[in-house]
Amino acid sequence: MDAIAGASVGSSARLHPCPRLRRIGNIAPATVRRRSRRRAVTCAAAADADVVGLFDAAKLTVDRFVESGMVVGLGSGPASGLAIQYLGTRLRRGSLTGILGIPSSTISASEAEKAGIQVRSYEEGTQIDLAFTDADVIEEDTLTAVIGRRKTESGEPSFMEEKGIVKSAGKLAFIIGHEKYVKGVKGSIPVLVKSANWIDTAEEIDDLFLGDAEVWRRPSVGTAGPLGGDFPLVTKEGHHVLDVIFTTPIPDLGKVAKSLEKIAGVVDHGIISSIPSYVIVALNGEVQVLDEKSSVMP
Repeated sequence: MDAIAGASVGSSARLHPCPRLRRIGNIAPATVRRRSRRRAVTCAAAADADVVGLFDAAKLTVDRFVESGMVVGLGSGPASGLAIQYLGTRLRRGSLTGILGIPSSTISASEAEKAGIQVRSYEEGTQIDLAFTDADVIEEDTLTAVIGRRKTESGEPSFMEEKGIVKSAGKLAFIIGHEKYVKGVKGSIPVLVKSANWIDTAEEIDDLFLGDAEVWRRPSVGTAGPLGGDFPLVTKEGHHVLDVIFTTPIPDLGKVAKSLEKIAGVVDHGIISSIPSYVIVALNGEVQVLDEKSSVMP
């Protein structure tokens, strides 16, 4: 459990804050404070349970899939951060040896360095035995995943590098909380587009999903309108990121991916489909391992 103790809640496990209590009627302030304390304790316990659940899923992923001498793709996100820390613990104990990590982001590279994992930058054609990563959401039954919703800074690599690592891996494991395993995905599908004539590309995407989604260019800081404001995000590769925000459930993520790939100006997108994978799900104190043969949670 020492990996949990060393986990950074700020960087590795982003938890939703508890809602504030409002004064109700003429309830005495002391009563409100007592209720607030009880709510705070309850929320803290739930937050701790979320971290412990993700750690259990991360631990199972490393214990079940990582073997000595492997080249391992190191994903990004809260669960991946916990898995990286636990992998470092296994290396320090000597129960795993000869692991080479391929980090998918500057954050995972930093976490691997702190954990004592030898790393090497990803290059196209790198042979990777196993990759694990978080997913923003996973489509029930098909195990099609969405990545890339995470906020990045201008000049950082895009999700394209993470996707390249995933596609190069002999085995792939997504580590998620149960709330991210859904039937009917909504929200953002990140799309990487060429900077030149990006408006034409955005308009073509908008026409393709007219009535089902809105297309917004991602800003580099804060929030902005659909055009991304005065400081749009520019990735390390020199591309813009469009958030194609679906307001209704998507019937088939795989079809959306194929449609996007036919549009000139689209470099890549955040949908990972048609790749055999495992999904390790933290659910109510238990961990479920799903694959294409058993994609329904009991």
